[in-house]
Amino acid sequence: MAGLLDNHIAVVTGAGSGIGRAIALGFAREDAMLAVLDINGDTAAKTAADIRAAGGRAHAFTLDVADRQACRAVAARVASDVGRVSILVNNAGINRRNAFAGEPDAVIKDWQDIMAVNLNGLFNVTHAFLAPLRAAKGRIVNIASIQSFVHVRTPNSPAYTTSKHGVLGFTRALAAELGKDGVRVNAIGPGLIETPLNEKVRATQPELVKIFLDHTPLGRTGKPEDIVGPALFLASDLSAYVTGAIVMADGGYRTI
Repeated sequence: MAGLLDNHIAVVTGAGSGIGRAIALGFAREDAMLAVLDINGDTAAKTAADIRAAGGRAHAFTLDVADRQACRAVAARVASDVGRVSILVNNAGINRRNAFAGEPDAVIKDWQDIMAVNLNGLFNVTHAFLAPLRAAKGRIVNIASIQSFVHVRTPNSPAYTTSKHGVLGFTRALAAELGKDGVRVNAIGPGLIETPLNEKVRATQPELVKIFLDHTPLGRTGKPEDIVGPALFLASDLSAYVTGAIVMADGGYRTI
């Protein structure tokens, strides 16, 4: 029996680890062909190799999403080596935890780096793959955050919160524009998910984890696999009449 994503080619950015890796593996289990993209070519290759070892189909590409020309080049290589993309998951992202009133040079660098990846990178990749997505009447899934709505009560860069508000705005703007082309654009809003992005904080500052858990009705941190189901829903025909939406996967964080 064919999987939910049979006959689809899916691009996942930041797929070398964490949420992106989990989504890529999950999509492959549902019969999608994967183009695995990550700034770390070795981890991208590992994800692709694991997919193939499990009987799936995957190609790995090294990509810095902040490099617009590189995004165009990779899109051309994917078209040539893999085929016409019908699903794009914009997952690549970074975070910093310097306060806005902190050391000025660090604050400025945080802003520039985070915007370059989380917002400009989102634009760069989506624009590079726009033509095949329109031709395929495809679907775009952007990884937003609980910080698309709130600034969480832990040390956190205001640039990250701003960028994730931008991801949600970009999602809604594209959904409105591309709906006439049959392209659906949605987002997922993870809460605290156990990934390499926050591994050091979780290990060294348990009090910060407690702040999250005290505000989370399900009482636990999330796993990357907790984002796979929402991603499959938004990438498949199960959500054929859903666009411009954000599916929260935050353990209920925003309910209290």
